[in-house]
Amino acid sequence: MEKYYTITSKITIDEIVQITKSKLRIELSQESKNAITKAKNYLDKKVSETGKVYYGINTGFGSFCNTVIDTSQLEQLQENLVKSHACGTGAEVPEEIVKLMLLFKVQSLSYGYSGVQLETVWRLADMFNLNILPVIYQQGSLGASGDLAPLAHLSLPLLGLGEVKVEGKAYRMEEVWPGLRLKPMKLQAKEGLALLNGTQFMSAYGVWNLMMANKITAWADAIAALSTDAFLCRDDAFWYHTHAIRPHPGQVAVAQNMMRLLEGSKLMKQPKVQVQDAYSFRCIPQVHGATRDVIAQVQRIFETEINSVTDNPNIFADEDLIISGGNFHGQTLAMHLDFLAIALSEIASISERRIYKLMSGERDLPAYLTPNGGVNSGFMIAQYTAAGIVSQNKQLCTPASVDSIISSNGQEDHVSMGANAATKCYAVVQNVLQVLGIELLCAAQAIEYREVSNTSPLLQNIQSRFREHVPYLTQDVVLYEFIHKAKEFILNNEVE
Repeated sequence: MEKYYTITSKITIDEIVQITKSKLRIELSQESKNAITKAKNYLDKKVSETGKVYYGINTGFGSFCNTVIDTSQLEQLQENLVKSHACGTGAEVPEEIVKLMLLFKVQSLSYGYSGVQLETVWRLADMFNLNILPVIYQQGSLGASGDLAPLAHLSLPLLGLGEVKVEGKAYRMEEVWPGLRLKPMKLQAKEGLALLNGTQFMSAYGVWNLMMANKITAWADAIAALSTDAFLCRDDAFWYHTHAIRPHPGQVAVAQNMMRLLEGSKLMKQPKVQVQDAYSFRCIPQVHGATRDVIAQVQRIFETEINSVTDNPNIFADEDLIISGGNFHGQTLAMHLDFLAIALSEIASISERRIYKLMSGERDLPAYLTPNGGVNSGFMIAQYTAAGIVSQNKQLCTPASVDSIISSNGQEDHVSMGANAATKCYAVVQNVLQVLGIELLCAAQAIEYREVSNTSPLLQNIQSRFREHVPYLTQDVVLYEFIHKAKEFILNNEVE
């Protein structure tokens, strides 16, 4: 029996994780159905009144906002909007993000402030449930009057147009409709605008980035703990005393986590020659913790956004109002996506420094973590790769949110560039996962020189699971395959 998640007034990122992991289907609550129907009936009544002009309902769009459209052309107006705005280009949006876009568009329309047909929302939910995923492109949105181009591509299949992916294979939508025993829709007044206005492209990328960010922080601590033990570091930098007098939540949580991960390590109990360790080890709580605090703030912003109405204009049936506003403007998303990218990039930055130290030939570890150095180069160039990725992250972290370009003949004169912030952050996430994979590769190699049984039980478990995918290397091999496998291991496994 299929399991369903019922769309209600609020959805959390934890629930989204459950929906995606369990492959739940979605359905509308009765409350949502009633709200959608009420707004649609109200809008139909207002459109039938003569002499009333409402933006995007019986006018053109953007700088055509003062061009009044005859009632007989309202359906054509909405269809033309979707077709003309499907101007996406660049790389395809990953399927898991497209699916989130569908979910968030259904959520936003379910509140009953958009004036769409109930059937339109059902069709979007059907696409989600049947994994009929529109082909969408990364470039085209300014992140201000909604994610117009990406959402146009999301909406084209409703009209029987565009391309979709079904089980990973691309089809023209006209090839798919017969199997569904459905016909393309006819959009009614305002529906095209309700579909295209919105922040679902930025939101979907942001939520996916956040889900990955939580995985990254968990693995960053675990991999750092393995590096810390392998490099014979001290653990007093993680003791509670220091963090109690500077109690940032993330810092405190990471310090506690490091002590938990290292608990039972025989290596940690050995006498240490050094008085203190380099910052990349000693300041793990302060650096990883700062990232955790940023993630918590960004998550609050995105949970608010995905539970909001972001199209325009909005229908307030009880107040007898149709208001043209700017909820589609992605400024807060752009800023927080930039912030998230910066925070995550620091995880890779400090990770690369630990990689460098592990290869330095210090503390009785062989240079580049290889026996018979010289003949073997070991992990020398893996560190180069990590350094190159970290440098690219610095370039990607140039904020998008400080940029703006005038569009629509000056009507849309300040834009957020939140879509660029979203895709840049996505690239940073991928880069961070790879750098952590390289650190795991090196830390797992280094701990072999200490006898794996001497590290903590938790770290032994990670080492054992990792060794099922990547072996201990006694001589040079073609290394990129193991670098890729290390990233895949992090993506496909939980710390515990």
